[in-house]
Amino acid sequence: MSDRSGIFAGDDPFRLAQDWLAEAEKSEINDPNAIALATVDPDGLPNVRMVLLKEIEAPGGGDGAFVFYTNYDSAKGQELAASGKAAFVMHWKSLRRQIRVRGTVERENGAQADAYYASRSLKSRLGAWASKQSQPLSGRAALMAEVAKVTAQQGTNPSRPPFWGGFRIQPVEIEFWADGPFRLHDRFRWRREAAGASWEVTRLNP
Repeated sequence: MSDRSGIFAGDDPFRLAQDWLAEAEKSEINDPNAIALATVDPDGLPNVRMVLLKEIEAPGGGDGAFVFYTNYDSAKGQELAASGKAAFVMHWKSLRRQIRVRGTVERENGAQADAYYASRSLKSRLGAWASKQSQPLSGRAALMAEVAKVTAQQGTNPSRPPFWGGFRIQPVEIEFWADGPFRLHDRFRWRREAAGASWEVTRLNP
């Protein structure tokens, strides 16, 4: 039995993550929903980059997922499709806290992705069409020319590109970390065998 209390209390890690993010939104200056997303290439070499987490799904019962959006043809999109696994860390300097997540991934390529795409600014929607993400680019002028081209083609109400959508990370492990005095930090790891299984919570040494 772990001795969770205070900011670590609760029986649903997804709701706990939502609470921590909501608190961070009050104090982080820029992008409190930024995560460092890790994938691996076909040779097993890790890749990491910052992306924006767009939703923490917490339907209740301790089950849920973390959702972000990207170009499926990008390096991360291809690596996620190949391995079916991902990890990320979300770190807030203002709170001195972080959340680490590891799990399996699946595409969110339906109505939910359509709705998020439609909520973006027009320029961002057109940019999703124009950018061949992760591919070589001769210069910014070439990119802006492509933006002008797709603007003429797609107009003011572009549909979601077929190569752009979401990924849902279904974790098998979530760790909540908070800074402690003298580097004696508090760490609680939630672990389960697979999505939908029950969680086991363990306090870890700092």
